[in-house]
Amino acid sequence: MTQGRVLIIAGSDSGGGAGIQADIKAVTALGGYAATAITALTAQNTEGVFGVHPVPVEFIRQQMELVLRDIGADALKTGMLHDVPTIETVAATIEAEAPGVTLVADPVMVAKGGHPLLQPDSVETLKRRLLPLATIVTPNLPEAEVLLGRPIPDAASMPAAAEALLGLGLRAVLLKGGHLPGDDVLDILAAPAGLMRFEDRRIGTRHTHGTGCTLASAIAAGLAQGMPLGAAVARARRYVRAAILAAPGFGKGHGPLGHGVTVDPSRV
Repeated sequence: MTQGRVLIIAGSDSGGGAGIQADIKAVTALGGYAATAITALTAQNTEGVFGVHPVPVEFIRQQMELVLRDIGADALKTGMLHDVPTIETVAATIEAEAPGVTLVADPVMVAKGGHPLLQPDSVETLKRRLLPLATIVTPNLPEAEVLLGRPIPDAASMPAAAEALLGLGLRAVLLKGGHLPGDDVLDILAAPAGLMRFEDRRIGTRHTHGTGCTLASAIAAGLAQGMPLGAAVARARRYVRAAILAAPGFGKGHGPLGHGVTVDPSRV
């Protein structure tokens, strides 16, 4: 399997559990090469986000251009983009410097502790400018509800919601059902070829900080390494579950995962 170069365009988490830090760890654990363009600095720990300092958009553009023109990328992954100028800049730079490169877009809107990470007036820009460029978009249920403008009340509603997200002009969607109550967790992968269901028993733990960032970056690593979409999603989910089970138990709130775990790359 080729190493796979992934350029991650996202915010920094000073606590190391989510954002750029989680992204780098996940891509590296799965054998890929991670490069970064940091969009915002956050001051946070397992108890919440206490400050956000956006990076100037011209510097975001410069980071992306320099990596893409020298190292290159087999896949891109976007996370926290924060506001309209950032979204516009990232989308325009992808179009100019990486047209056709695989893009995994995680539409980060709210931190695990509830702090908003995307300004409300940015949602339409995200839908119009960035998400149509993506190979796959990975919303959780609250994010999907914002994108669709309607509730997704239960697991039975998820397949139709995933197909409705495709109707927004998206190429593929992984709708994540972890926010629903119950002992089982359902994710739906929707693409023009049809739906795939992924079901697992819920792991009872508070150490789930950064699961969305980690999953999206793990998918990007698989796609960068040439894996088919379904196989990349399946391996990424196995990796995230293993990392949750390996969580070190740090912090008083939503603790980080154990990103250093490895999974068999040949099994999907």
